[in-house]
Amino acid sequence: MSAADLTAVLLAKHLRYDFDRPENRLNDHLVFSKGHASPLLYSLYRAAGAISERELLSFRRLGSPFEGHPTPKIPWVEVATGSLGQGLPCAVGMALAAKYLDRVPSRVWVLCGDGEMAEGSIWEAFGAASHAALDNLTAIVDINRLGQSAETALGWDTAAYRRRAEAFGWHAIEIDGHDVEQIDRAYEEAVATEGRPVAILAKTLKGKGVRSVENRNGFHGKPLDDPAAALAELGGQRDLRVTPSPPPLGPEPYRFASVATPLPRWQLGEEVATRRAFGEALGALGRANGRIIALDGEVGNSTYLSVFAEQHPQRHFEIYIAEQQLIGTAVGLQVSGWIPFAATFAAFLSRAYDFIRMAAISRANIKLVGSHCGVSIGEDGPSQMGLQDVAALRVVNGSTVLYPCCANQTAQLLAAMTEQPGVVYLRTTRSATPVLYGPEESFAIGGARVLRSSEEDELTVVAAGITVHEALAAASELAGDGMSVRVIDLYSVKPVDRQALLAAAEETRAILTVEDHYAEGGIGDAVLEALATAQPHPPVEKLAVRELPGSGRSAELLAQAGIDRTSIAQAARALHAHAAGR
Repeated sequence: MSAADLTAVLLAKHLRYDFDRPENRLNDHLVFSKGHASPLLYSLYRAAGAISERELLSFRRLGSPFEGHPTPKIPWVEVATGSLGQGLPCAVGMALAAKYLDRVPSRVWVLCGDGEMAEGSIWEAFGAASHAALDNLTAIVDINRLGQSAETALGWDTAAYRRRAEAFGWHAIEIDGHDVEQIDRAYEEAVATEGRPVAILAKTLKGKGVRSVENRNGFHGKPLDDPAAALAELGGQRDLRVTPSPPPLGPEPYRFASVATPLPRWQLGEEVATRRAFGEALGALGRANGRIIALDGEVGNSTYLSVFAEQHPQRHFEIYIAEQQLIGTAVGLQVSGWIPFAATFAAFLSRAYDFIRMAAISRANIKLVGSHCGVSIGEDGPSQMGLQDVAALRVVNGSTVLYPCCANQTAQLLAAMTEQPGVVYLRTTRSATPVLYGPEESFAIGGARVLRSSEEDELTVVAAGITVHEALAAASELAGDGMSVRVIDLYSVKPVDRQALLAAAEETRAILTVEDHYAEGGIGDAVLEALATAQPHPPVEKLAVRELPGSGRSAELLAQAGIDRTSIAQAARALHAHAAGR
């Protein structure tokens, strides 16, 4: 109710949108960062004639796309909101796409709540938008003073909001959010502003127009006690129709050339870090597919994203050390059909986890790459070690989790990622490791590779990434003792190759999983879940990082965690003896 005047003026005069063609890249974008205002958004759709009254009244009912917070189940909703502080960061990605990639005159309008202005992600977005000079982006801040349970930190101090916005390089406009003429002039000023994004700071009343709730605390998200009286007070039931302006005729969205380019190749036995293979392969894929975009969290010289930046500077965006904005930008870019690859240290993705969670609700097609995984990174210590990332990404709805062990495998999986929908995560290793696979080998998502096997296999070791190399060395040592061991490279952790694991469970006496990751939620648990309904199955033991690591050399830390070749061999002997006894 506080934002009804703001959005009515926007719909009636300033929003350029064809509701019959939501896929039109010349359309403006409308994002409700304050997703709890969904009844207002759906009412705009009703006013525009896009939905019926019956559809509107299905709000929050089972099976209705008009849920409590907006999601892309609705064709005019481009990103899911409701977790506050996310709409504006995603809008930055939309504005970047329109201005620098599509090169079209569409604008991005974002309705923000004053409560979410306390979120750090909002100010990451303010900084990113200013740095990129996104003069096609307007944030409309509904300053109604009251949050869910109490007054906001700044109340109605619109001047304080203005000072903050201006300090971030935005053009700021203070208005009465219920004065239609002021709202109209503010939108005109926003459209005319060049070189800077615009923040319209609107002082409003929560519950505007109904005395029983207007400017009163304690009514957030609650239905009115007497809706009939409230409707009469607001002027009675009406059936308004508003036809928004169509998007302007303009050039077709720009497209970068796609030129057939082979993936890089490495020789068997060559020592290459998978993080380096990622950078070089992404550069080649960028030439082959002009829709690929790279986003860096200011660690490109470590993730090797710098290779892409040098080769494709127009499709590389430096987001700096702002991981929430990194993922928000990716979600916004994919709205327009771009394929964003966002890369940083795996450990730092945890700062953006809510954005990754919401990306799945947005049905977003984003590719994430986390480097510096596990204790094997060495001397930098635990603050830099990705040790929870596999577990975190596995539980994201519809996600894919990949963990290559060599350079050629990395390149092939990266190519597969571009075709895999949804949130796709690739885990890369800091240390150089031997190339195990030839450049012509292919790797299906959902597959696994049996690297060593025989009819005499007594035990199976399941590994991925750096521990594949440790497992192969341990298997060679055990072979010298007369013990035959199968080694499975579980490069696809989600979806997992259940058939390969079931075969191992049937054909060997025990399974040992080994991973450079904490014990909870990683490769070991993926294996146990795959075998859960195959009863009985042989014993499964998990080797994983179980104590807080420190600094040291890679080999030392692998040994300390009990996941190096010596530890694997020792555990295999003990597990084999136990299984034989059973």
